[in-house]
Amino acid sequence: MTSRDTGLTLNPKYDADGLLTAVCVDAATAAPLMVAHMNADALRLTIETGEATFWSRSRQAIWKKGETSGNVLRVVEVRIDCDQDALWVRCIPAGPACHTGADSCFFRRIEGDRLVPVA
Repeated sequence: MTSRDTGLTLNPKYDADGLLTAVCVDAATAAPLMVAHMNADALRLTIETGEATFWSRSRQAIWKKGETSGNVLRVVEVRIDCDQDALWVRCIPAGPACHTGADSCFFRRIEGDRLVPVA
């Protein structure tokens, strides 16, 4: 059996790019909303402001979810996994979480080799 970190010291294990994966879920329903990445600054801003803030890998910049759309994610709780390399962020969405306008980025289900809209 492998030992695991059970201590209470926050010590994030960022990947080679300095990022943690952040899985955001609806605080009321636990439905998945989106997956993004946080660097140390984004995690700090998320904790300080109570609004989900991420690192955009494509823009190479910090971005607050909803900064331009108004569809912010108000953070209720942030948990870190046993390896301290992934985050679970419980949020109250102020609108659609997906940039496509869907409530969740997970609006399609895989069936065989095709995608089917989730009702």
